Amino acid sequence: MKTKFTKETYLYWYELMLLLRRFEEKTGQLYGMQKIRGFCHLYIGQEAIAAGAITATKPEDKFITAYRDHALAIAKGISAKACMAEMFGKATGCSKGKGGSMHFFSKEHNFFGGHGIVGAQIGTGAGLALAEQYQGTDNAVLCFFGDGAARQGMLHETFNMAMTWKLPVVFICENNMYAMGTSVERTSNVLDIYKLADAYEMPADSIDGMSCEAVHEGVERAVKRARENGGPTLLEIKTYRYRGHSMSDPAKYRTKEELEEYKEKDPISEVLRTIQKNKWATEAEIEAIHERVKLEVEESVQFAEESPWPSDDELLKDVYVQEDYPFIVD
Repeated sequence: MKTKFTKETYLYWYELMLLLRRFEEKTGQLYGMQKIRGFCHLYIGQEAIAAGAITATKPEDKFITAYRDHALAIAKGISAKACMAEMFGKATGCSKGKGGSMHFFSKEHNFFGGHGIVGAQIGTGAGLALAEQYQGTDNAVLCFFGDGAARQGMLHETFNMAMTWKLPVVFICENNMYAMGTSVERTSNVLDIYKLADAYEMPADSIDGMSCEAVHEGVERAVKRARENGGPTLLEIKTYRYRGHSMSDPAKYRTKEELEEYKEKDPISEVLRTIQKNKWATEAEIEAIHERVKLEVEESVQFAEESPWPSDDELLKDVYVQEDYPFIVD
């Protein structure tokens, strides 16, 4: 079975997606135990987007997303330990325990959030791209948002500006079909979200989000355009989340049959099938990957459990850039 991608790429995809899946499953379990509190949105089912986007970009490229951010953060290089500690609210978390599940951040890994306000990251993503353009780099910005955010006015203002200035940004709509719980069919006359780009003559494409290969190829094309001063692209990556919008969502607005239909196209299973058909890994080697992932998730939980809480004097830090900001009270 001949493939465009190498054995190493498939094995990387498999281990990364398995880590993201197991991390999110453990997160859901810990949330049920009230170890993790507040809002929590899982990425289970959407892992091919994170995997394909990472192999199509370079470490210097910037990622920014909404509040379903755990998987993209780990894919970008933030450790599972720092991510789990953040959800526990611990000082060793990637946002010092101040952001929680929705607000992962790491300047070091070029991951600029986790944003809680629907659609807010679309404008900020274009701002990051403007900075790259201004500084003369060849870096691209990948700005992720859900199908619900495609209804926000911020998107239209930003699309217009990004096209006018030819900013090096790839807008990625992770269309999991239901926003917070209302299907695209009930919220828009335009069911193909990528067509929103037509109003701005922005290049756009529809991508199969259950396929690492399709995601990689789509992102690769868009990033190449961004690097070559061709301006922005809108990618509608059609995917599916197996869990509800958040941990408090029973997802009664869809059928069990629909869910099972998507699970049959599970990206992790598809990649494993390709690995097995090409005899790229023995059963023992596959089992070793499972053990590594299991250990990494277990160690992240232990790290989070044992980490200290933020100290009281952290409360007003990292709020304002200006250190002597005059309106902070004692």
